[in-house]
Amino acid sequence: MADSTSAPKVPLVPPVTKKINKPFQVQQKYLAEQALKKAAAATDGAGAGGAKKATKKAERSFTSKLLLFTVFSILSSVFLSRAVTETWLWGYEGKYSTPAKAYREFFPPAARVFSEAELAQYDGTDPNKPVYLGIDGDVYDVSEGRASYSGTGGYAFFSGVDAARSYVTGCFKTHLTHDIRGFNKKEMRSLDTWKNFFKNHGKYKWVGTVTHAPIDPDSPLPPPCQSHGG
Repeated sequence: MADSTSAPKVPLVPPVTKKINKPFQVQQKYLAEQALKKAAAATDGAGAGGAKKATKKAERSFTSKLLLFTVFSILSSVFLSRAVTETWLWGYEGKYSTPAKAYREFFPPAARVFSEAELAQYDGTDPNKPVYLGIDGDVYDVSEGRASYSGTGGYAFFSGVDAARSYVTGCFKTHLTHDIRGFNKKEMRSLDTWKNFFKNHGKYKWVGTVTHAPIDPDSPLPPPCQSHGG
């Protein structure tokens, strides 16, 4: 006899399972990892960018301070020089000692070609004109030394002429001429020394050249200097 209290048998049914989409999971995991990497890179980039900005700001600040210190030092030196030596550059009076001289050095006026008659007009007798002298064809403005190159100045005989020969011979009466025929190598070197003196002088400026009439090669040389200054 069957047990009436026994539960009826229920056939076992396997649980329903859904097949997992593994490629989809892999893709989602990859996307999540990439998002994390981008977020980390953005954070690192922001930090690096801030550091670069801070570095550039510090560099600009240092450069500005250095520039201000340099300007202050230069101005202090200039005004101290003026107070102590009555000059702006501690007694220096060369080619760049004033703005006007510096401008003329960097932007020289156009070279002028003088005739002998034109050069003679700048012998220092006219106070309204500069003082020019010639040496071996070159003309220099020696107005900065007007006291010496005009009037009763010790070098007044050089002004308004090309007296190249006298610079070498010391004959300031009979050799005030551009005629340097007969000079030997030593005398030519002496002339070059004088030419460089004017060329490199801090106060005297080259302004042009002077033209001379051709010298007859058959004409006699200037007579020898009989006495110093003769």
